[in-house]
Amino acid sequence: MTTSTTVMTSSTSAYGGAFWERLWRMSGINFLVCFIIAYVIYGYQPQVGASADTIVAFYEADRTRILIAAVISGMALLNLMWFAAAVRATLADAGQDGWGGAATTAGAMLGALFLLLVTIGAALAYSIAGSGNTALASGLNDFAWACVVFSSFPRAMLIMSSAFGFWRAGLISNALFAAGVAAIVLVLLGGTTWVSGGFWAPDGAYSRFVSPVIGLVWMLVVSRVLLTRTPAMGAGW
Repeated sequence: MTTSTTVMTSSTSAYGGAFWERLWRMSGINFLVCFIIAYVIYGYQPQVGASADTIVAFYEADRTRILIAAVISGMALLNLMWFAAAVRATLADAGQDGWGGAATTAGAMLGALFLLLVTIGAALAYSIAGSGNTALASGLNDFAWACVVFSSFPRAMLIMSSAFGFWRAGLISNALFAAGVAAIVLVLLGGTTWVSGGFWAPDGAYSRFVSPVIGLVWMLVVSRVLLTRTPAMGAGW
């Protein structure tokens, strides 16, 4: 065997199906890392009904920071799409195509809302906040909070598809399935956070912290299942 043939064989085995399979199955963890970094960099977005001065000061003064967070959020979005695809492929391998299709749909809907949120923040920071049109800036800021509330539904569907699909396929225990059902209910409650102020407001603690954290924890659980399951080579990637 020649040297070139040896190198080619080594490269093929190193970056074959198993390599890509594991890479896609790690996308949930990669999403969490990118999301947390972007969240910390972005900072605390002005609340619903905040004064025009507060909104302009946030988006204009922290323009560079927000745009950096937008780029990192874009990387998080890519990993979110791959996470949904990995769940879909795993469920398809296990004969649960229906739940796999639900995961694909929920992932696409959640990704669209996430992209919309990132775009709103980037547009406000890039030019809108500093244009002098304070009414538009305030409206977009409030609209972003409404998107956070409505994102509860595709988030719950993504949890539901993985929880029910993995349980039906025998990939998780009954106890873990029960935890998944509880997570679905708690995340769905985030879609009811329309009180004018306080804990249950669109910008309140439940919508901003509790509901998203539940979804992120479940994503870690699903990522662990994906990484510990032996892939069906050739079926997914």
